[in-house]
Amino acid sequence: MPTIFVINLERSPERLATSQQQLASHGLCFERIDAVDGATLTPAQINSHYSARLNKEKYHYPLSVGQIGCYLSHRKAWQTIVDRQLDYAIVLEDDFILEESLTDTISNIEQLQPDWQMIKLSAYQNRTRPIAYQAPLRHQQYLVIHKKLMTGCCATAISYDGAKQLLAATEKFGRPVDCDLQHIWETQVAGYSLMPYPFAQNCEQVSDIKARSAADIKKSFFARKAQQFTSAINNHFATAAFIKNAKRTFHTPKSKKGATAPFYS
Repeated sequence: MPTIFVINLERSPERLATSQQQLASHGLCFERIDAVDGATLTPAQINSHYSARLNKEKYHYPLSVGQIGCYLSHRKAWQTIVDRQLDYAIVLEDDFILEESLTDTISNIEQLQPDWQMIKLSAYQNRTRPIAYQAPLRHQQYLVIHKKLMTGCCATAISYDGAKQLLAATEKFGRPVDCDLQHIWETQVAGYSLMPYPFAQNCEQVSDIKARSAADIKKSFFARKAQQFTSAINNHFATAAFIKNAKRTFHTPKSKKGATAPFYS
């Protein structure tokens, strides 16, 4: 059974209790990751990883302290995976809803033949996106490559190699964590989705980790569109490489349009 981490702010014990109740109902234990409260960070702590220069170059508005704290919380979870040399861990934010049997999901993850680095187990606000390729697994689940990696970090499986690579790639960051994970041509970590997702995001709750911001920030329309255009081109080629490797290495007759495989062999 893998280690399960729940990212939770100290000032949110009720969310921790809800997380515990859901996992315990499936006979699962977890470890709490003390979330980084961005509102309490000093400028030096913020600037240790957040780069205003990268933000200006690669994103369309400055990150709030809440978004920075959220990113640092996930880096904290990744660092724990590396420090403890875990094969992989399931990292949850405390606004998850456990909808399916996690035991079946874990069984499928542990029986995957190819190496993997990241598997999405939920999507931001339960959104959908076109699927490029999928391979059938047991328990009526599928290992999926989306045309673009799903946003959101409510529930993700991260391997040791994935955590190590993500830490190296995000030593300095300027975008929200889920946005950076979509930039697979930069991180060199391509993510799968395991569907139907065992987790959903509780859309009635505002994320405690991300919520604290000094003020609403006006976004630049033209800067955003330019960045989206560039990202779309890069994503197209990076995802095509991911799928090409999948078809070449792990094609099976039962797969739909081809099976899945690591981004890099």
